[in-house]
Amino acid sequence: MRQVHALGVDLRDGLHGRSVPAAAKRLRRLLGADGVVLADLDGPVAGHGRRPEPAEVDSLLAQVFEYGSNVRTRLSDGTTVCAVPLNVADEISGALVASGDPVEADVEAAAALVSDSLDHAALRRARARIAAADLRTLRAQISPHFVHNALAVIAALVRTDPDRARHLLSDFADYLRYGFSEKGDYATVADELEAVQTYLELQRARFHDRLDITVRMAPEVLPVAIPFLVVQPIVENAIRHGLERKEGRGHISVSGFGEGPLCVVEIEDDGVGMHPDLARALLAGTGPESRSIGLANVDQRLRAVYGPEYGLVIETALGEGTKVTVRVPRFTRGVVAQ
Repeated sequence: MRQVHALGVDLRDGLHGRSVPAAAKRLRRLLGADGVVLADLDGPVAGHGRRPEPAEVDSLLAQVFEYGSNVRTRLSDGTTVCAVPLNVADEISGALVASGDPVEADVEAAAALVSDSLDHAALRRARARIAAADLRTLRAQISPHFVHNALAVIAALVRTDPDRARHLLSDFADYLRYGFSEKGDYATVADELEAVQTYLELQRARFHDRLDITVRMAPEVLPVAIPFLVVQPIVENAIRHGLERKEGRGHISVSGFGEGPLCVVEIEDDGVGMHPDLARALLAGTGPESRSIGLANVDQRLRAVYGPEYGLVIETALGEGTKVTVRVPRFTRGVVAQ
């Protein structure tokens, strides 16, 4: 079982990753073969041990790819070889070739392990592409409603309170710079927190200081890498659809802490809340578009990066405010802030 897991790690990046030669070596050991070759549709990509001549390998691969089935034959030097197709998403993507009179059933079983690892690698790449596309969409959706209101507040303060207007204009520039940053797909919790604090200061001015803000972050989660622009859209949703509609003062809190191997971020407001069915519809992307403010986008990106168990959790009821919780692993391979 340990060898199987290690093989999956070796093939984590597909047939063209750095560890493919190690995968070939591991497969040779598992099969007890004289030699092993891993190939994609263009030909051999890695091998270990004694291997057939290039022309003989090419002939074997041509037969496997043409007929989509196993090929077992004896070479001119008397060596027996077995070539088995690698299938990913029901399509041939390569082949495993073992020499030295291997047991065909064993080579088939090894090829199935390789195919599963390649399938997982393809799924991870697809998830990464989806997450990147969703991030581009979210950047394009940075709320015109907020931009208009922030500029209106700053314009109104230019004459009455020019110092605060300058400060808010600087905050607004910092907010836009972060939102449209091309630094990468991931940021630290500290970076996200700084952007959120800037956003909240702009909103406090728009609310004429009727907005109470509490931000608490445990030091151990500040360096944790999370997908870019995860927290801010949740905060924007809380203000726009929770607190804007509430009379009198409103309060929003943003807190983060460690929970075993997880990083937990909670955004809670005491606004008007919503029906739980509406919250579920928003996460599914089927709710009113004017109410979504990127929640479905954030939920989908979290699931794409970490898996289906790591989406948003919304606790709400009409008149009872809303609490949104983000739970993600503190450490995930490939999730690195730049």
